[in-house]
Amino acid sequence: MKKQILSSLIFISSINLAFGQISKNSDLFKTLKKQDSIFFERSFNLCDIDYLENAIHKDLIFYHDQGGIQNRASFLENTKNNICSDFVKKPIRKVVEESLEVYPMYNDGKLYGAIQTGIHDFYIRESNKDDLKTSSAKFVHLYLLIDEKWLLKEVMSFDHK
Repeated sequence: MKKQILSSLIFISSINLAFGQISKNSDLFKTLKKQDSIFFERSFNLCDIDYLENAIHKDLIFYHDQGGIQNRASFLENTKNNICSDFVKKPIRKVVEESLEVYPMYNDGKLYGAIQTGIHDFYIRESNKDDLKTSSAKFVHLYLLIDEKWLLKEVMSFDHK
């Protein structure tokens, strides 16, 4: 399994060397930046599980360097039990905006998906307190464009510090 993850990371790095990311002023970049913002605000920060269930692909795979591999069912269960179970000390995710990069995916010239990479920071939010930063990590998201809707298909979250 480690070879598959390493191969994926090498592949993604090679995309950057061969083609580079799209312009941060492009419509696709802005769309995926907005997608990331809405996705994590609603699903992770606000715990809108109905939204989350409709925003992820039926065959979602989530690779986490500390939590292992999760399929859609285990990802949803872990989100409910770990991210959305304590609103007194609520985990919050914030993207490091300048770290975002987007790489379009085409099939015969037609856009079918995009890879989004970046760094995200995690915090604990308590009432009447500033958010307390707990960690940072890198991420790779594969979004697929299905019926004009972006669905999160694969996630890698790694290098947690």
